[in-house]
Amino acid sequence: MEFGAHLPLMDFGGNRYDGGELRSYARRAAELGFTALGANDHLVFDVPWLDGPTALASVIDCSGSMTLATTVALPVVRGPVALAKAMAAIDRLSGGRVVVAVGPGSSARDYATVGIDFEERWARFDEAIGALRSLWDAEHEPFVGTFYSTRDLELTPMPVQPGGPPIWVASWGSDAGLRRVARLGDGWLASAYNTTPATFAEAWSGLGELLSARGRDVATFRNALGTMWFHLTDDRSEADDVVRQRLLPAIHRPEEQLRERLPVGPAEVCAELLVGFRDAGVQQVFVWPVVDELRQLERFCDEVRPLVAAVTQ
Repeated sequence: MEFGAHLPLMDFGGNRYDGGELRSYARRAAELGFTALGANDHLVFDVPWLDGPTALASVIDCSGSMTLATTVALPVVRGPVALAKAMAAIDRLSGGRVVVAVGPGSSARDYATVGIDFEERWARFDEAIGALRSLWDAEHEPFVGTFYSTRDLELTPMPVQPGGPPIWVASWGSDAGLRRVARLGDGWLASAYNTTPATFAEAWSGLGELLSARGRDVATFRNALGTMWFHLTDDRSEADDVVRQRLLPAIHRPEEQLRERLPVGPAEVCAELLVGFRDAGVQQVFVWPVVDELRQLERFCDEVRPLVAAVTQ
């Protein structure tokens, strides 16, 4: 199992959104051996949220060889042309280290902000992926759909990666979502706070069947688990404070669900959950420290990663 680190773009309390701190975070993640940096995407949210693609661009020079991933980006809300332009630039400036995970987004407020009907999100999302592929590949036929068209449109400079960055499709694991992943994606991004090892294993098995039915190679199809917020502490009251005062107001999930699915507490609890996901087939996990980000990244590598490695499959 590989580990990526989410850039700390949400304000769980006290985030100053300082460029120097963000670059220090990226630099330290590279030093600690994380293989990727992830940036999530919302235009408006219940807590302040730094713009994802802009944040990724700001840490290119201090990210070492890490993959730069959107986890996820919103091609319908942003518009596929604008997103294609931005991610092509980040791909070029990073030397071809970009993976673009995309999702329709679950916030009706984002759609209202840009004047798009929330009920159109799925139809628009499918088309937006086709538009991205067309815009990133000079040999690709123009995409023409109901909502988007790339006819007579050329975005240059192109990405470094031939055909453009890999496009991973986000899904919480529904049947319809997994069919979309198999049909349109180069990989699958699942959500830590919306799944468990057992439900992931079932979904991954089902996705394998869908991929095989389409003649796609299951062995080379990638997956990752995003938005694993965590906080390591042996102090029960501190763990309670992180869940109740920081996570609950921002994420709006039942408290017991968050306690079950997100590792807030001792390192052993975090390692046990990660081993469960690893054994369920998860290939990469993007962890996201809630507070005290640099120290928590270091503790994760010092205390959790060795425990996971020590448990063989």
